[in-house]
Amino acid sequence: MKRMFTKGAAYVAAMLMAFSASAAKPKNGNEIKIGGIFPLSGGVAVYGVECKNGIELAIEEINKAGGVNGKQLVLISEDDEGNQDKTVNAFKKLTIKDKVTMVIGSLTSGCTMAITPLSQASKVVQIAPAATATAVTDAGDYVFRACFIDPFQGTVGGRFASENLGLKKAAILYDTGNDYSVGLTENFEAAFKKNGGSIVAKEAYSTGDKDFNAQLTKIKSAKPDVVYLPDYYGTVALIVSQLRAQGITAPIVGADGWDGLTSNAGDEVLNGYYSNHYAPDSTSPAVQKFVSAFKAKYNKEPNAFAALGYDSLYMLKDAILKAGSTNSKAVRDALKATNAEYVTGKLSFDGKRNPVKSAVMVEIVKDKQGKLTTVYKTTVNP
Repeated sequence: MKRMFTKGAAYVAAMLMAFSASAAKPKNGNEIKIGGIFPLSGGVAVYGVECKNGIELAIEEINKAGGVNGKQLVLISEDDEGNQDKTVNAFKKLTIKDKVTMVIGSLTSGCTMAITPLSQASKVVQIAPAATATAVTDAGDYVFRACFIDPFQGTVGGRFASENLGLKKAAILYDTGNDYSVGLTENFEAAFKKNGGSIVAKEAYSTGDKDFNAQLTKIKSAKPDVVYLPDYYGTVALIVSQLRAQGITAPIVGADGWDGLTSNAGDEVLNGYYSNHYAPDSTSPAVQKFVSAFKAKYNKEPNAFAALGYDSLYMLKDAILKAGSTNSKAVRDALKATNAEYVTGKLSFDGKRNPVKSAVMVEIVKDKQGKLTTVYKTTVNP
């Protein structure tokens, strides 16, 4: 998941002056402090709240089992509201005042990339749970992510529409001001064409638009048999309502930004499919254990952001154990060597610290109670 990134050069300069070495260790020798930066309020709060819930569940499980090297894990979380300036302020507070040496967050790629240069400069290990923009890890070798990247996800959508759904004519409606949307569009289009399909309509809009009827009228006239909508759930809900009202009944396909759509839309999103990081109805023992524990704690089914947060924490825990230390350089080196099974799949890192892992495609359906939910359709490997 990704938003446009505007680098705050002044913030970077200030932070470089603030750090001459790794952040200091926690004063309390019986605790391991981990910083968390999430959008807990604002337009993408569902991502941050669920991610934080997943992390807190993991910490509870680990601490009940004796902690890590005899120490208890403590999460110190900050709300960045999905705002890049507030992400930087949160990072500064966590690393200077709270003296954390490991940070999980933020959720969108723009907010995440606002602090990756600071993490690298200060030798703070950073794990981005859900920031899918390719450039997220470019800042340096202290920056990791738990999710797959946009080129893979766009390719997955294009392959699924052509190979699994057997469709040949696609229309695309995307946000020209959103790098997430643009990147997914490019890779969906390439994959769909490579598999014998054609793009019969490609329409654009600007971030914040509410009326898409002009673009949808053109799409309807092109008679596509699938419509690709690469954006976040709030915008997608608006688009699909207008799309169906225009009489477009074709299947709709999207990406992980759709997670949360079933709670923010109606039946118009049926016949919808999207790529995601895991499927809660998977028969994997790791998935079923996580889903059961999450439901018991929060009384609801975990979405992909909860699973990615959970995995991020467990990856840190495994790296600290392997390193035998909370020294950020040692933890960084241990993280690089990760090769283990987690809720979102078997994971190892490539040379850019991007996960090598599968993606799943899920379908939006109604459950027995008539509530919108998702079901697993297929897995697409790297």
